[in-house]
Amino acid sequence: MVANVAVGYDNIDVPAAEEHGIAVCNTPGVLDETTADLAFLLILAASRRTSEAEADLRARRWEGWDINQYLGRDVHGATLGLVGFGRVGQAVGRRAAGFGMQVLHHTRRDTGLPGWVADLDTLLREADILSVHVPLGDGTTHLIDTRRLALMKPDAVLVNTARGPVVDEEALAIALEDGRLFAAGLDVFEREPEVHPRLLAAPHTVLLPHVGSASLATRTRMARTAAEGALAVLAGEVPANLVTKPRKS
Repeated sequence: MVANVAVGYDNIDVPAAEEHGIAVCNTPGVLDETTADLAFLLILAASRRTSEAEADLRARRWEGWDINQYLGRDVHGATLGLVGFGRVGQAVGRRAAGFGMQVLHHTRRDTGLPGWVADLDTLLREADILSVHVPLGDGTTHLIDTRRLALMKPDAVLVNTARGPVVDEEALAIALEDGRLFAAGLDVFEREPEVHPRLLAAPHTVLLPHVGSASLATRTRMARTAAEGALAVLAGEVPANLVTKPRKS
């Protein structure tokens, strides 16, 4: 069996595992709040240009306070657009409420909840800050591409803590270079651990090495959940976090 210490399992060929009778488990439900914390950190850091300001400070390029220096955009009162509204997306929405943000969300099916937007393109046009929370699949690879980036406001901020290939990195870098997007905060990348060199050089970016769930408490719970799944399979039981179809007896 394979116990994947993550919620996503796009790194595993699930049909092949099922064909060979290999059980696959993941760790859902234990990292939602911690990942949401990180997503909101990126929202704040990218909006307020903190990486750029800190880099200048550490390199001793900062020459003192100036009224036009490091001007970012306000998070409080802004419109947050959530692409996907699962556990992590909802947790980010709860945090946004504390900042007085208007929270909109898009899913393929109507959630029946306030703020649902049926059309993704409409959400992109309305959002001041866009946060991505969808799994990776055939329908979500490069979901945010050149065309959709062009729909966003020029002073908008894009945050991705889902999966790297959901956002076209080169298209995002070009949009940032051309000033068609204000800032971006990313914790995931298309070809990890490689990061597109154009994105590394793009202005107004906050880039983190896939640390969304990286708190001691959460990573411990993830490891324990994965181990419990493995033990259940070895004991002939069906764990709650089984990704593959149970084997027929």
